[in-house]
Amino acid sequence: MSTRILIADDQEDVRIGFRLILDSQPDMTVVGEAADGRAAVDLARHLRPDVVLADIRMPKLDGLEVTRLLAGQTRVIVVTTFDLDEYVHAALRNGACGFLLKRSGPALLIEAVRAAMAGDTLISPQVTVRLLAHLRVPAAPSALTEPLTERELEITRLVAHGRTNAEIAAELFIGPSTVKTHVANVQRKLGAANRVGIAAWAWSRGAVTGS
Repeated sequence: MSTRILIADDQEDVRIGFRLILDSQPDMTVVGEAADGRAAVDLARHLRPDVVLADIRMPKLDGLEVTRLLAGQTRVIVVTTFDLDEYVHAALRNGACGFLLKRSGPALLIEAVRAAMAGDTLISPQVTVRLLAHLRVPAAPSALTEPLTERELEITRLVAHGRTNAEIAAELFIGPSTVKTHVANVQRKLGAANRVGIAAWAWSRGAVTGS
């Protein structure tokens, strides 16, 4: 079944670009567009899409308020030009299933939609790395019930640096499906809900070095 998506952005060229990217995927369909926040909420309640992509700065209602009003009814991914920590915190607090920078590129946009449908949360790597590097996250237990393998540790460090599955696969010369399996195993062993949880564990344990 195709994932139904609503795009909310006050810039027409952005809406067109996102539609072209998402409609090119066999499992995704853009069912509507909105040029302001109020229209986004009304359309979402009428069309009942699976995922709403919401810009932060829109007329009538901003993306943060759109997220607050729609969270629980549909999955909302905030997509913005503005790389501000306060926006990230507010979006996630309001129930967003993802936070992307518009410059993140088509691959991450598609990955974020799929992550949201899987019940995961995807945050732009640039944002994740900066936030986790400065947050004082609680340290995980020193001894895991099931320790990570060397390959899993390697992938954990790359996730903490914000690499996508495709980038990890290319860097380690392994298949994307293999990376996906390793990431799933790491999440299980750490008890992490998503990639952000993996990254938080890595930063808290001092497992992240280099770039």
